[in-house]
Amino acid sequence: MATSTPPPLPASVTKDIERLDLTDAVTGHYRLWETYGHDISNFAVNLLVAVLILLTTFWAAGWGAGLARKAMGRVKRHNGEPDITLQSFVASLTRYVIIIVGLVAVLQQLGVKTTSVLAVLGAASIAIGLALQGTLSNVAAGVMLLLFRPYRVGDLVEVGGRIGTVRTLDLFVTELVTQDGLRVMAPNGKIFGDFIVNYTTNAKRRIDLVFHIGPKQDLAQVLEAMRAVLAEDKRVLKDPGPICEALGLNELYAEGAVRAWVKLADYGAVKSAVVLAVQKLSIGQGGTGPVV
Repeated sequence: MATSTPPPLPASVTKDIERLDLTDAVTGHYRLWETYGHDISNFAVNLLVAVLILLTTFWAAGWGAGLARKAMGRVKRHNGEPDITLQSFVASLTRYVIIIVGLVAVLQQLGVKTTSVLAVLGAASIAIGLALQGTLSNVAAGVMLLLFRPYRVGDLVEVGGRIGTVRTLDLFVTELVTQDGLRVMAPNGKIFGDFIVNYTTNAKRRIDLVFHIGPKQDLAQVLEAMRAVLAEDKRVLKDPGPICEALGLNELYAEGAVRAWVKLADYGAVKSAVVLAVQKLSIGQGGTGPVV
């Protein structure tokens, strides 16, 4: 059975349909661009606010660190002076805490759900811990150094084969200034896991000097002369008193030692004077002078 073809629509109806289709298309595009424009404007506003929060965070971090340093300045040491080491450490900790809080606020402003971020970080805690184990160990070591206080800011210390004056104790590193003017940044983890020699803690130090003279020369005479030299030097402490002793004898040399206690501030000058005196006396006896 043949199908009948529907009669064509009148020209006026066809024009109305085309006009409606064109209107719908234009309206749809307009609404689409309106939606895009609204989203872009919202993102621009959020981005601007996030930048302001970030700038405020860094400003607040500096301000908070300064406030913490000032507050810790009221904490006095046993000698009545402010504890610079505690000031430096607490100021550093305050700065990093404020920065972390500010970064979380920036993520929230940009639409990132912090709960999701924390969940991801929690799931990846093992990997993050392994990746940051060096940094985390430095933080833990910094806390331990602050608690046990093997040194303070201003102390002359030897760590990792380097001798220098402690300038700052930070959350991650300790800054030293060596005696020849070099700046050394030592990780707290490396310092805490190694030997620490503090040359400043004790109020007095002992000078130890070993010297050699010929085996046939008079070691007793040299030792007696050194006792007289040390007795005349008022910088040498009487309690404990100086010691001049014979250490050994072989076919090559006789070995003697001079040991004297001095105040910390006099150590360098007195040691130099003792070295020169021992050198003069031992060489006069056919020796080679101080060896240690």
